[in-house]
Amino acid sequence: MAFPPEFLDELRTRVSLPGIVSRRVKLTKKGREYSGLCPFHNEKSPSFTVNEDKGFFHCFGCGAHGDAISFEMRANHLAFTEAVEKLAQELGLEVPKATPEERKREAQRASLHDAMEAACRFYEAQLRAAAGREGLAYLRDRGLSEDTIARFRLGWAPDNREALKKAVMSEACPESLLIEAGLLKKPEGGGASFDFFRGRVTFPVTDRRGRVVAFGARTLGDGQPKYLNSPDTPLFHKGSMLYGLAHARETARDKGVALAVEGYMDVIALHQAGFTYAVAPLGTALTESQIEEMWRLADEPILCFDGDAAGQRAMARAAERGLPILKPGKSLRFAVLPHPEDPDSLIKAKGPAAMQTVLDDAQPLFEVAWRLATEGRPLDTPERRAALEQELKDKAFGIADETVRWQYLAAFRDRMKSEFRPKWEPRKPGQPSGKRFDGKRRPGDPPLRALDGRLPGAGRPPPPASPQTRQEQLLLTILIVHPPLVEAAAERLGEMTFTDSELDKLRRGILKHLDIARDLDSPSLQGHLRSDGHSRVLDSLLDANAYKIARPDAVHEARSLWEHIFTLYTRKELQADVGHAVEIFAREPSEANFNYLAALLNSRGKGVNEDDGRDP
Repeated sequence: MAFPPEFLDELRTRVSLPGIVSRRVKLTKKGREYSGLCPFHNEKSPSFTVNEDKGFFHCFGCGAHGDAISFEMRANHLAFTEAVEKLAQELGLEVPKATPEERKREAQRASLHDAMEAACRFYEAQLRAAAGREGLAYLRDRGLSEDTIARFRLGWAPDNREALKKAVMSEACPESLLIEAGLLKKPEGGGASFDFFRGRVTFPVTDRRGRVVAFGARTLGDGQPKYLNSPDTPLFHKGSMLYGLAHARETARDKGVALAVEGYMDVIALHQAGFTYAVAPLGTALTESQIEEMWRLADEPILCFDGDAAGQRAMARAAERGLPILKPGKSLRFAVLPHPEDPDSLIKAKGPAAMQTVLDDAQPLFEVAWRLATEGRPLDTPERRAALEQELKDKAFGIADETVRWQYLAAFRDRMKSEFRPKWEPRKPGQPSGKRFDGKRRPGDPPLRALDGRLPGAGRPPPPASPQTRQEQLLLTILIVHPPLVEAAAERLGEMTFTDSELDKLRRGILKHLDIARDLDSPSLQGHLRSDGHSRVLDSLLDANAYKIARPDAVHEARSLWEHIFTLYTRKELQADVGHAVEIFAREPSEANFNYLAALLNSRGKGVNEDDGRDP
């Protein structure tokens, strides 16, 4: 629904953002701002701020940012319209309808909600009547308590073509409305309408707010289909909704965990056993919209599948749909039930602890994608392994988010190296591959002079930071001083994970601005990074020496230096001589020290020709 801009401005002006936030966050006032622990990620020191004057919140840890409406959407897993309506109700504001057409649609939706609620009450009553004796016995035989039956509002649709029609149809609920709601069906060849659900146990499907929008229904006989869902209506779209969502929201949000299983009875049995964060798709494979809906509940929801062949196929489909839409911090985990159990039967046979064990063993999406690509597949020749590598690359390049895409490319590449390491090149635990440099001079090596009057390696002072960390600092400093270099370095930078957590956040922050970096100068890029919460690490990097090292007036030399440092960093053979040379150059960024570092790198046989035409 589109709201008039004037109404939204009034809403944002009148609402107390600190008051809204303090319902979930203990805020401390500091000057003109408030601070506290971020409610959207785990942290021990406050990085979450609220600026009442400007009307926004911001987390320097996870990047969450927005106004009061955004906070309600994130904190309570609401859609935009729902968040606006909630805040307006609390303020006593009447929510305007933007146009006459919108008012008509809202009135229609309200009438449909009334019709669905009336049908739900009818089915509930029938379950307790003589007509529903068979359905009630079935639910009790499945081990459901009276409280569970009532909480999920289970019911019975009598085996009569006009039972619901006669009970519910009225002037307020005309036949046309009941047909539009999917409660009645009109024969294609003409004739009187009849009840859509007959002779079945009914399972109300609700929206996030708990309003009935559809029904699922199960036959107790041999009739087909075994399960029947409402058709799509203005209230209900099967591929975008989840069964049990309203019941699961609070627990999922509080525990940070969500679980998707296959059927209605699985959800109900899990809730009764204490797993009150379970939901299910509505008779179809999990869709992208449903995955996005689950991400509103938890960052890494668990998808639970049966251990049979059908369950494996469903897992493969879910992985295929999940990979392209992954986002930083948003992924999936996969749990597999022991064959032939489903959640309901497993809990009955072995108790909730057995189900918890299945969930504890859930695997991340990356592991599942690797297993699905390699399981039962001969990989004994270079050509077959090359085909696998290409397939994995295609999967990774299908991921829309660039940061996640690069991480998957790097992870697949590392797994290929790990799994198919040549037998003649064994690797001991904790020992890097390749031959380590022993510091000895050999015939033909270029002459090297000590920079400080001592032989390399003799009497060195302890470095203030590890060589690897210093290399990370230099790689980022050069790109910050020369933003146009970011584009050419982006793919390799995206495949890295820095050892220093603050530098790694800055690395991701630079990649966030990849699309505009080529058009920015250094102060502009720094401004964007500071707005993203990277001021502290920038201040530690960008001193006078850093600018000299990055050669602000010599982009070609800076490009060459970035390439050299990257080559060294990715080789992972950080011997003391090279590390010491980096430290000396960092302290004294002179031409002589630069030439020394370049010569030392070239002497290792891995230098990069500055005139080969390649960008870093």
